[in-house]
Parts: sequence; structure tokens; C-alpha cells
Amino acid sequence: MENLLNKVVLITGASSGIGGYTAKFLSKFKPKLALVARSADRLKEVQEECEMAGCGEGNVS
Repeated sequence: MENLLNKVVLITGASSGIGGYTAKFLSKFKPKLALVARSADRLKEVQEECEMAGCGEGNVS
């Protein structure tokens, strides 16, 4: 999975469940993540967790 560096990954339903877990898991491979969900509050938490897990600040939107 090292080939995800600087790739863009779109994840729907990213605020919880499989989408949230997938976002956090893929973060360690340093892609640029585009997260989409209905719950903006929970999505913000997942965004921060992904940034800390390896994506880096500014690479998750």
C-alpha cells in the first residue's frame, strides 16, 4: 500500500463505521483524503484523527 503516497482517496460515510475505520486505516499510508458524511461534527473528529495518524495537517478535507 506504499503507493498511496500523494494519491487522493474519496471515502463516503466517513464519520463512523466502515467508512471511519477505512479513513483511519488508510491514513498511515499518507494519501490525501477526501471525507464525506452527513454528520459534520463526527466527521471533524475523524479528520483530526486521520491527520494525527499520518496524513498530516491539510491533507484531509
